[in-house]
This record gives sequence, structure tokens and C-alpha cells, in this order.
Amino acid sequence: MSVADVVTQINRYFASCIFIFGCVGNILNILVLSQRTLRSNSCASLFLGSSIAGLCSLIAGLTPRMLSGIAVDLSETNQILCKFRGFTLFTSRAIAFWLIMLATIDRWLLSCPDVHRRHLSTIKNSNRSTAVVVFLSIILHSECFYCYNSNLVNTPGKCFSNGIVCRLINDMLFAACTILIPLCVMTTFGFLTLGNIRRARNQIHSGQISVASQNKGTAAIRSKRSKKTDHRLLIMLLVQVVLLAMLTIPSSIEKFYSTLTADVVKSTSRAATENLIYNSALLLTYLANGIPFYVYTLSGGSVFRKAFFDLIRTITRKVIGR
Repeated sequence: MSVADVVTQINRYFASCIFIFGCVGNILNILVLSQRTLRSNSCASLFLGSSIAGLCSLIAGLTPRMLSGIAVDLSETNQILCKFRGFTLFTSRAIAFWLIMLATIDRWLLSCPDVHRRHLSTIKNSNRSTAVVVFLSIILHSECFYCYNSNLVNTPGKCFSNGIVCRLINDMLFAACTILIPLCVMTTFGFLTLGNIRRARNQIHSGQISVASQNKGTAAIRSKRSKKTDHRLLIMLLVQVVLLAMLTIPSSIEKFYSTLTADVVKSTSRAATENLIYNSALLLTYLANGIPFYVYTLSGGSVFRKAFFDLIRTITRKVIGR
């Protein structure tokens, strides 16, 4: 079997597995995070928006790959469809990652000893932040309507950025705005959050919290159930940040390499090998959009699983007419 055949099989079968499990997972995420017990939580609201964007990213990016060798990909020949697909893919993917980034900031705000910062962690602010992220992502990736073209040759795909300048712009937006900046912010605020939690525990154990400060912060201290929810959401967030880094950084490096060596004369075997690496790394980014539900189920503890089972029971009762 040639390398080209391997690429075709990977695009068809591995992409299909990611698409099925990813779409099912994101749909379940949307349903679970919309439950009454979680939808009033600002972090869960950001997770919900990220799941919706992740679902859009999977549909826009993986559908043509699954149909590779089976049906004609119209985006490869239709200029308008190609531009719209590129715009939808990059915009939704950026939104998905940025909202997770905002969730790390939200967890940091909630863990701060300053009560004014804690009060910034609200549903109203998370909705405002989501609207800003959607707007900025649309503006930044509007370049796809100019740069993306169909019927291209000597590019990783027939529907791709046309020209070195456009490819560099697209690669920099993907690497910096979609991956590196969100990951740096997630990592920074993740450590800051852990630091706040550690300091709070030390203060409690050493008895350094005064009666006066307790009186001022009593209204802001969650009930035991709310604290448990916040703790589990933080664990879910940190696990997802680590996985995002592992699954998205290889694609960013590969895209830059592919663009910078676009004018280099390559042998057939080298070009085929690089195409295999490119497609494999790219599929990992789709895997990053498809695994949140499974991450939440495994790392979210009883909080997320309880909401999931509540959803199952609700659906079951409606199906049997009770």
C-alpha cells in the first residue's frame, strides 16, 4: 500500500471515528451543560459555547475528509463553498479554544481572595465575553473569503489558502490566535488558580481567617454543593488544557513547515510522507474538538456524571410517556 493510499484510509476511517464520537460527545455536552444544575454556572456556560463551536468545527472540517474517495468534495471545485468552509472551520475552532481560555480566567476569578474579583464570575459576564469572542473570531478569520480558493495544485488540499502570503497569514492566525495564545493564557491562569486554592487552604488550616473577613465574605462563599461543582469544573478544565496542548501544537508546527518549504523541490516519496504527517497532525486538532465530553465524564466526577444521568432519565421518561 502506497503512502497516498494510507493518507486516504486515514482520512476516511480515522476521520469518521473522530466525527462520530466527536459529534455525539459534543451533542451530549450541549444537552448536559444546558441542565438546570449547571447552566447557572458561568464556567459551564463557557463550556457549553465551546461545545457548540466544536461541533461546527467537526462538521465543517471532517465531512469532506470522510467522503474522500467515495464522493466528490464540492468545496474543492466550488469557489464560494470553499471560502465559506474555510471561514466556518477556522472561526468555530478559534471560538471553541478561546471559550475554554475564558473558562480558565473565570475559574481564577472565582478562586481569588478579593471579593470584587469573585463577583466578576457571573453568567452575564460570561455571555458578554462569548459575544466578544465570536465577534473577534469572525473579524480575524474574514481573510478566508479572500485567501481561500478551490482547484489549487501543489497545496495540501485543493481547497486551501492561495499564495505564500495568504498561507503565512493563515498559519500565523492558526498558530498564534487559535493555539499558542489560548494555551499560554490557560496555563498561566491555571497555575494562578491552583496557587489561590493552595493559599486559601493554608489560611483555613492555620486559622488565619478573621471573623471580620468571614462576615464580609460569607455571602460570596458557596454552599458545599457549589464548592464541589467549582472544584470539579477546575479539574475538567486543567485536564482539557493539557490535552489541547498535546493535540494542537503538532499541527501548528507542521503547518508552518509546510508553508515555509512550499517552494522547495521535493521528491515524490518526501512529498507523500510530508502529506501523511500533515494530515495526521491535522486530524489530531479535530480530536481536540471531539473529546471534551469524554474528558468531562472521566474528570468531572459526580457533578458532571449526575447531570448526564439526570438527562438520560429525563429523556427516558419522555420517550415512555411518563
